[in-house]
Amino acid sequence: MAKPKTQFVCSECGGISAKWQGKCPHCSAWNTLEETVESPATTGGAHRFAPLAASSPVRRLDEIEPRESPRQPTGIDEFDRVLGGGLVPGSVVLIGGDPGIGKSTLLLQALASLAEQVDVLYVTGEESAEQVALRARRLGVPTANVNLLAEIRLEAIQNAVNEQKPAVAVIDSIQTVYSGALTAAPGSVSQVRECAAQLTRLAKQTGIAIVMIGHVTKDGTLAGPRVLEHIVDTVLYFEGDTHSSFRLVRAFKNRFGAVNELGVFAMTDRGLRGVSNPSAMFLSQHEQQVPGSCVMTTQEGTRPLLVEIQALVDSSHGPNPKRLTVGLEGNRLAMLLAVMHRHAGVVTYDQDVFVNAVGGVRITEPAADLPVLLAIMSSLRDRPLPRGLMAFGEIGLAGEIRPAPRGQERLREAAKLGFSIALIPKANAPKQPIDGMEIWAVDRLDAALERLK
Repeated sequence: MAKPKTQFVCSECGGISAKWQGKCPHCSAWNTLEETVESPATTGGAHRFAPLAASSPVRRLDEIEPRESPRQPTGIDEFDRVLGGGLVPGSVVLIGGDPGIGKSTLLLQALASLAEQVDVLYVTGEESAEQVALRARRLGVPTANVNLLAEIRLEAIQNAVNEQKPAVAVIDSIQTVYSGALTAAPGSVSQVRECAAQLTRLAKQTGIAIVMIGHVTKDGTLAGPRVLEHIVDTVLYFEGDTHSSFRLVRAFKNRFGAVNELGVFAMTDRGLRGVSNPSAMFLSQHEQQVPGSCVMTTQEGTRPLLVEIQALVDSSHGPNPKRLTVGLEGNRLAMLLAVMHRHAGVVTYDQDVFVNAVGGVRITEPAADLPVLLAIMSSLRDRPLPRGLMAFGEIGLAGEIRPAPRGQERLREAAKLGFSIALIPKANAPKQPIDGMEIWAVDRLDAALERLK
């Protein structure tokens, strides 16, 4: 028996090489070539005799009448927020996350709600039909109108979709689906790329909204070729600690809505429930004011969230003081400490500095600069900040405090939750006073620290 030929496929771009190399010759990514059994179809045999589709005529852009398709709400407000208002007909959504975090649970709840209005189809490739039915019973969702198919062969799934013609179809998961035209194993780069492309083509041709569940690797990226994220219209990530009851759904790509939108859920014995006031989830409940704590208002998409920043400053017992951040950018902390030393005269080169964003949220916007330094100063002096204080603002290398976008929305959210003092950039000062809130507007870091003495 002839030995099967092997080839090396790039997990980033899907490029094929005859031998292993440290760097992919197609996309220049390092350590991404994986050995697979060569498939005759990968050379083009599966599509060599495929009929050519009729090409679309060339048209002038001003002759095309734009048309906006109505969205289909899923009935789960937090999920609809991340999607941009609901599912768009013909769109393809890819949702990834760690095992057991709640991807299948959320989509089963969404399908059960959608089934009361439109036809739906749930395709399971990881669990049996009985297992899915058992989960639905445990969640207590209505399942009378939910159609279920336990299948992993792509051609059978396409036939079922064409026969049922559902408005929404869920594929759980894309890594388990395989095409008979390829000899590669399910989950391989070629299979994932080909199956995702075929399902996307099916969605565009029929107007069916398809939601695909994707596995993630140990470093948190979606398993399979990187082109998978480019094929689909929307990429969502499920985040959160499996030991915590809270889950975050974040949009990283959305052709039909805003990116960086955030949906907050709580995992209960009856499934995922949307959190109506997520700011309370990111705030610690202290009986009295404690040093090293400062509340900021961050902007996640269109939603302002109040997050507590905690800092701990302690004497260093080594030649290299530690700088550790959780939920914030580590390199930015080193820069902020240098600015505070140069423009405020505060020395921390002999101190270990630890900064944490409460609740597991990740903050990437520079508006967290001022709250981080206020928390550090509070811990360094061992003196709590004034009760009811919140802050936000970006700090420049010259010591200036720059404005943050949507400052009025941040202030209104803080006032709604009972905060009475706002330390903010001078450019974000409101023209009209806010009931129950005192505004401290500053334009320099040293002026901000002076207000707290």
